[in-house]
Amino acid sequence: MEKKQISMVALVPMRHHSERVPGKNYRLLAGKPLYTYILETLLRCDGINQIVVDTDSPVIIDGIARDYPSVTVIDRPKDLRADYVPMNAILLHDVNQVAADFYLQTHSTNPLLKAETISRAINEFLETYPKHDSLFSVTSLQTRLYDASGRPINHDPHILIRTQDMPPVYEENSCIYLFSRASLEAHQHRIGARPLMFEIDQSEAWDIDEEPDFLMADFLMRRRQAEET
Repeated sequence: MEKKQISMVALVPMRHHSERVPGKNYRLLAGKPLYTYILETLLRCDGINQIVVDTDSPVIIDGIARDYPSVTVIDRPKDLRADYVPMNAILLHDVNQVAADFYLQTHSTNPLLKAETISRAINEFLETYPKHDSLFSVTSLQTRLYDASGRPINHDPHILIRTQDMPPVYEENSCIYLFSRASLEAHQHRIGARPLMFEIDQSEAWDIDEEPDFLMADFLMRRRQAEET
């Protein structure tokens, strides 16, 4: 597909409330509010025409208006603010507010994600569309996995091979999703019927769900900043 002829909107949902890590989206990480990292990364990405933040947070709304005037803010409706509301419902609302050929969804909780990685994902998706109707990012795992009953999932315990020699399995890491409005509406899900898996190195794919995740991301960001100075 000719990239000059398509529009790509980045959607970044950011809730004010967070159960497991209170205020995480605007909490300081390595000296800056968490949400600023993904916005600055997206602003450096080739192929993104507009960045849209869906939020109910007055802290984030004020910060974006002050520091990122080119970023569009959608005030999340009250009926979509509860903890139980699925992300796909929020995305269905957002794509009806902002028109585009394709949408890239990511999170503020992926601060280590690099602009060049996002741009590469966009390029690979557009090069394979419509063979693949969507893209989602994954992390490769080479480890021995078991289900809740203790049954091996991806290996034979009687044949002990080195983990580095095991066939990889892939974890959805919630860093990058690419899809069209048509695919999202048809499947009611950001992952379509013919998705492309896009592998991201673990060093970038750190997703903040729990307090130890936040502390680790803070450590890794400070180390990255020290290496760049």
